[in-house]
Amino acid sequence: MRHTSGAGRAMGKRPSGDDPNVQIAVKLKALYQSVQEEAIPARFLDLLEKLEAAERSVARGKE
Repeated sequence: MRHTSGAGRAMGKRPSGDDPNVQIAVKLKALYQSVQEEAIPARFLDLLEKLEAAERSVARGKE
């Protein structure tokens, strides 16, 4: 009986660089890392500030 993990690889074996799943995983990790490092656009920050102000206004009205 062969035990496998997630993508069908045998457990305990190290995936090779030729494995397409490894190549996809590496590229996805790099893409995710680059997105994490991007600055939040000022327009989006302005929208968040307006939302928070509106929520505070509604909360004050219910008190």
